[in-house]
Amino acid sequence: MNFVSTRIITAQVSKLIAFYEQVTRITAIRFTEDFAELQSPGATLAIGSTRTLQFFGGPEVAKAAANRTAIIEFITSDVDEIFREQAAFLAPYLVQEPTTMPWGNRSLLFRDPDGNLVNFFTPVSAEAIRKFEGKV
Repeated sequence: MNFVSTRIITAQVSKLIAFYEQVTRITAIRFTEDFAELQSPGATLAIGSTRTLQFFGGPEVAKAAANRTAIIEFITSDVDEIFREQAAFLAPYLVQEPTTMPWGNRSLLFRDPDGNLVNFFTPVSAEAIRKFEGKV
């Protein structure tokens, strides 16, 4: 088995696509007006409209903009550089400026327009660098 994707359900597909394209510099592939993907070598971030819930059992299966348990994480070679470049854009969404965590990653935390928590991180300790070798 191989983990390949996380999907965000939203009532604001275009807004979330624009947000994630801005912060990741990845161009989304829009398959329909209700579904798009931002594909990276390691995994895909899918963005689906609340209208797609009909294919998964109905509107009660998931609630848009209601996540308070998951963190969407992206590894990057220099989180401080991303913060410098994106600080003005991220200002209204910022949770925490780049901070070195006890487990060896330097993390930038912010929320997307739906309130989902996003972590851009760079491994900085020797152990974290080894752990993520080849992933950046």
